[in-house]
Amino acid sequence: MQDEDGETVTTVLTWDVKPGRERDFEEWAVGLHRAATSYPGHQGATWLRAEGSRHRYYTVVNFADRERLDAWLGSAERAAWIDRVRGIAREHHRDTTGLETWFSLPGESVPPPSDLKMIAVTFCAVYPLSLLLQAFVTPSTTSWPLPLKALVFPVIVIPLLTLLVMPALSRLFRRWLYPMKRTHRPAKPGR
Repeated sequence: MQDEDGETVTTVLTWDVKPGRERDFEEWAVGLHRAATSYPGHQGATWLRAEGSRHRYYTVVNFADRERLDAWLGSAERAAWIDRVRGIAREHHRDTTGLETWFSLPGESVPPPSDLKMIAVTFCAVYPLSLLLQAFVTPSTTSWPLPLKALVFPVIVIPLLTLLVMPALSRLFRRWLYPMKRTHRPAKPGR
């Protein structure tokens, strides 16, 4: 099940952690992540630490649709986990479609992917669309005036790239595009 636009819903949570409490936060994050994975529609989460910052963490959370994401975000179980981290970290979040995270995480200073990586992924997105357009659409527009023929490509390709292809590719290649320091996997509580 997906949202009205057929998109997986992604939200980016930013955590500002009190200096010296990073280990406590990381142990708490293991439990929160475990709880989230049991919720219907959960499609994964990536935990990152901002390059050059010991105190800022990010969670990129994916759910099948808005309703299921909202159910998790508004759940009593999540609220209890958030209560446990009070005094250790403060949370902020903003929704994304996937495309805007090519340049930065919303509202944050995260290095964008290298130009070569963006070119490679964009090529993987545009080339197949271009082939399909040339094979199936262009032949029927040969008698059209040039400005109208030229309009066909952006009218078809831009929405497909924005709504379908680039969000999917940005999720698929996220770890390659954003080689940020990952937080180490803390030991499970009680060990």
